[in-house]
Amino acid sequence: MDEYFSGEKLYGDDFSFEQIQKWYEQEAEAYANMYGINANENNYNHHPNIMYGYKYLNKLSNIKCALGYGSSWGYEFLPIINKIQELHIIDSSQQTVNQKLGNLTPIYHLANISGAIDFPDNTFELITVFSTLHHIPNVTFVLNELFRVLKPNGYMLLREPINSMGDWQEEREGLTVNERGIPPQILEKIILRADIQIVKRNYFHSMIAFLIRISNKSNFFQSKTYHVIDKYLSKLLKFNMHYHPTNKLQRISPQEVFYVLRKLNR
Repeated sequence: MDEYFSGEKLYGDDFSFEQIQKWYEQEAEAYANMYGINANENNYNHHPNIMYGYKYLNKLSNIKCALGYGSSWGYEFLPIINKIQELHIIDSSQQTVNQKLGNLTPIYHLANISGAIDFPDNTFELITVFSTLHHIPNVTFVLNELFRVLKPNGYMLLREPINSMGDWQEEREGLTVNERGIPPQILEKIILRADIQIVKRNYFHSMIAFLIRISNKSNFFQSKTYHVIDKYLSKLLKFNMHYHPTNKLQRISPQEVFYVLRKLNR
């Protein structure tokens, strides 16, 4: 497993269909089973999505067709819901669905086991992928499918954990069976090989597990003030990023990355 824990290779990216199918079946309803199916939109933390993503989309005043990949209830769209005319959500769960978001009725599609996306090329002006790919084995294939259905000059907002999230060979409290972070250098290679422009890249959520422990609560990161402080702290600590940290010192670094991506009009 050294090549995976070192970040040289992404675990699951070269799986057979049978291995992907087993992974899919384990993960499909894992989030719903762990956290319940009646999520409250008031508990959704919009600050990172606004700070690192939505604020760069001012040019998109009217979004005819948007896609949320792995968006579950779709709460992530609420800050920009009035800009969207038609919203599609692809998810493996049939439990975490929402009948109404603002004035929109989301159109749900069950995710394919293979990761194939059943839409024509160049369909969506906006795609969001927030903390979804680390639950999926064949990340390269799925990302390239998402790039395919993104319109030229369209935007993708991509947010993922960039450390291993511990040893995924063992049971981990608060995590599903297969989830593991994605090495940032691998994520970036996939993006650049697809001729996708990186408009903005931000690393964030430094020392969050430690801060939750010492505060004895997890809702402090719902505040905008925390995220402003964390933005500058993460810039300082970026040098210390390790995909699979093995000591406390190596854990003092940003835990997630947020990309604003644009499909070039070739």
